[in-house]
Amino acid sequence: MSEKLLNGKAIYSPKGKAGEYAKYACNFYVGCSNDCDYCYCKRGLLGHAMGKPTPTLKKCFKDYRHAFEVFRKELMANLYELQQHGLFFTFTSDPFLYETTGLTIEAVDYAIHKCVPCKLLTKRADFIGHLPIWWSDPMYLNKLAFGFTLTGMDELERGASTNAERIECMSKLHRLGHKTFASIEPVIYLNESGRMITEALGHCDLFKIGLLSGKKNYTRKEVLNFVHNINQIIREHNRYNGVGVKVYWKDSVPEFLGMSRDEFPEVTMYAHCVGADYNIFKCE
Repeated sequence: MSEKLLNGKAIYSPKGKAGEYAKYACNFYVGCSNDCDYCYCKRGLLGHAMGKPTPTLKKCFKDYRHAFEVFRKELMANLYELQQHGLFFTFTSDPFLYETTGLTIEAVDYAIHKCVPCKLLTKRADFIGHLPIWWSDPMYLNKLAFGFTLTGMDELERGASTNAERIECMSKLHRLGHKTFASIEPVIYLNESGRMITEALGHCDLFKIGLLSGKKNYTRKEVLNFVHNINQIIREHNRYNGVGVKVYWKDSVPEFLGMSRDEFPEVTMYAHCVGADYNIFKCE
């Protein structure tokens, strides 16, 4: 059975590289104060609107309450699909900016109470003290995952929390019992991305690793060595710590290596390597 495609004002089916992160996503805002040099929202014909330095509600929403009401209706209209695949926040801003946190929390609360798992990807660390205390209840621990983009390049993410602060925030959430994941994308410098993975290991349940678009600072041989080394590090970590940390190598990796997904040896060589549809909420 083919999966249902959504094209709502708030909830939709992402395509391309974004589709490797989630079947369904929610965007309330455009614009972001993290000010990342490599941000894809700053590119192309819509960059003047999508890449604004201050987040604003999408034009299809009249105001905050209207945005939530649209979200509520779209979620209920597609409840079964969202319960199966979850909901990702967000591709066109950051869910935990000063301007976006309130609507994020209200929407996630509603979704969790309707048994829809939620994944939130951020470059912030200063939100943790403002989370609702009830998000530590078992219902939320089982349906809520926090993700952090980690590049190791603070100088290219001038408005965001530092990478070290993000890892510390990830560690605190993981100790509280929350599922955590890291977006190691874009890989700008292989050594920096490797350092981020090593420092986050032990606080992270899933790593999603994708290469930089356009001109890269590394060669095919260097990427092959990087893939091999990271897989060895995670395999050894799982072996000695008795945990099941997972890795998803995004399509950009085998593509850069000139391989199809089936030819990419890392998919079958290691038990910790998973596909794009891996469910972070499932029991090991």
